[in-house]
Amino acid sequence: MDDIVGSLPDRLTADRYLGLVDEGVLDPDDRVELLDGLIIAKEPQNPWHASSIRWVEDALRAAIGSRGLVTQQLPLIAGPLSVPEPDVFVVPGTRHDYLRRHPASAHLVVEVADSSFPQDRITKSRIYAGAGIAEYWIVSRRRDHIEVMTDPNPSLRVYATTRVARRGETITLVAFPDVTLAVDDVMTPPEAE
Repeated sequence: MDDIVGSLPDRLTADRYLGLVDEGVLDPDDRVELLDGLIIAKEPQNPWHASSIRWVEDALRAAIGSRGLVTQQLPLIAGPLSVPEPDVFVVPGTRHDYLRRHPASAHLVVEVADSSFPQDRITKSRIYAGAGIAEYWIVSRRRDHIEVMTDPNPSLRVYATTRVARRGETITLVAFPDVTLAVDDVMTPPEAE
């Protein structure tokens, strides 16, 4: 295995990264993701982070129903050099559409940020904008709000529009304009902090 690890390029493609489990370089349970060609370790989850993921997933599942597949912490092919595992994301279709392949697009990606806020705001926003993901949210514990990014410019890898949604406000989904979610239904209650 040392020979395999030593022969890995400085930056991996998504295809090469996905083959590392079969090669024995990574274990299926390793908590890592590929961001801009680099394998990045994911932080252990504290109770707030885990609860927030469930809170977001439940709110989206109830609001969207069967019009999209709401999933969490699974691979998303976000370009040739990135395979993040977003905390929660909504993809087109049903689970049957992904029996033989990972999703390569999403209606919405949500990252729950405690200490990961800088990486979620800088690195991951560029990856998701570059992949043309129409809407990206960062649920921020420390700031107690949701950053909503829309209007991606894939060539520049930026979102043209960013707004802060606070408790008491609502967010209308870009992919489902008839769906509006209350921020209070998406975020864990303040007393859980």
